[in-house]
Amino acid sequence: MGKIANEIKNLAGDRDLTLKELAARIGEIQNKKYSLGSLSQKLRNETISYKEVKLIAQILGYKIAFIDTFKFNK
Repeated sequence: MGKIANEIKNLAGDRDLTLKELAARIGEIQNKKYSLGSLSQKLRNETISYKEVKLIAQILGYKIAFIDTFKFNK
């Protein structure tokens, strides 16, 4: 699995959530079926959308931030 998959697995684990539980919560919020298989495949193939990553961050209680690295490298 790629880096994004490991990051999400670790963050979910920090919140005592399995990927199966995370997939179920995604489905509840989107009001459609979202299976563990779908989530696993997207993570494995690194095809998960930014919208889905934002939703996962929200579920896990995180915020995604863009940090201006140019500002810090001057």
